[in-house]
Amino acid sequence: MAHYSTEDIASYISETRLRLSEQGEQLTDSRALERIEDFVFSLDKSQLCSHEENSRLIERLFLALRSEMDILQPLVDDKDISEIMVNGKDNIFIERAGRMEKLPLAFDTTENLEELIRRIAGKVHREINELNPIVDARLSDGSRVNAVFRNVAVNGPILTIRKFPGEVMTMADLIRNGTLSLDAARLLELLVQSGYNCFVSGGTSSGKTTLLNVLAQLIPPHERVVVIEDSIELQIKQVENIVRMECRSGNSHGKGAVDMAMLVKTSLRMRPDRIIIGEVRGGEVFHMINAMNTGHSGSLSTGHANSISGMLKRLEAMFMQAVDYPVQAIRSQISEGIDVIIHMTRQSDGQRKVVEIAELDSVVDNVIVTNTLYRCDTGLTGSRIIHREKLPDEYRNPEKGDNDDKRLLEI
Repeated sequence: MAHYSTEDIASYISETRLRLSEQGEQLTDSRALERIEDFVFSLDKSQLCSHEENSRLIERLFLALRSEMDILQPLVDDKDISEIMVNGKDNIFIERAGRMEKLPLAFDTTENLEELIRRIAGKVHREINELNPIVDARLSDGSRVNAVFRNVAVNGPILTIRKFPGEVMTMADLIRNGTLSLDAARLLELLVQSGYNCFVSGGTSSGKTTLLNVLAQLIPPHERVVVIEDSIELQIKQVENIVRMECRSGNSHGKGAVDMAMLVKTSLRMRPDRIIIGEVRGGEVFHMINAMNTGHSGSLSTGHANSISGMLKRLEAMFMQAVDYPVQAIRSQISEGIDVIIHMTRQSDGQRKVVEIAELDSVVDNVIVTNTLYRCDTGLTGSRIIHREKLPDEYRNPEKGDNDDKRLLEI
């Protein structure tokens, strides 16, 4: 039995693309599939190939010409897959239920993979080429995409897709899947609704953005919220007065870039009640802390770190990228701006978990003192919230309250 080589498939993709474009009509997917089938069965080689081989070719041509994501489209559509990783044209991996696996799947040519990357970047008005070899973008469903061109990536173009969940997760979902306990959920709900500035820290793929999205759903619907992200991911549906802004890369001449720091700075002039920053990575921390210290209570953000203490050190370093302040002043600004840090980890079995919730108290002997409120292994620690000014009256004065949840009243 004969088979179709990668050279054959690349040639057929070009030929069928030309034939379909010559039709001069808006084809439905079903009509396009019919034309592709007619083309395949008109090939002399189709008579020498098996039915399965011809069917695979038809599917390959259809995905290349009619789907947004080429051969990755079935993976993007699979709700059980959380991440897709393409390491050059021949190595495609996925994460499913927290486990990594390699698929028996490959792009026909490196050029096909590069064309897909360019197409993704172009749809969000970004470009990737040898002069701009790295791009961050998003798919139409909101999934996050990072790509690296082959002049930088030694083993060929790299494409990583962090899938966007079809349904917005809720606090109940996080409790159900073991990410956090009921007590931790109630504590976070109290903190967010009371207007505490909360910062979510954690390693890569630890669930920071998912938790941020859940916390954002707790914001009272009457407030004005400004959301700033590298690529739009958060889904905040209960707030009507919302402004969403997205960073933009510069063109091939380095012009037109709009970074996170610029957006955070301009957001302060928009009269927000709260500012939500998808993730801080650099000097924008200065503007974020400034916002948290000037009346924008209840602001939220995330950052990469392996522990709460590690996050505080990273925040200091990022703060220094923007301004030349004494370390003592920087630590004072951080401890006064951020009220609570929530730390997450990704367990060895793939489970994402909130492992610690700590209040930032003050700076003593040039060290930021934290007050741990919750640990995943012991639950609520019994420590009371030190800074109680933002809490509702019944929590600041438990004897006045009429609330049955004594454990939270005692925090």
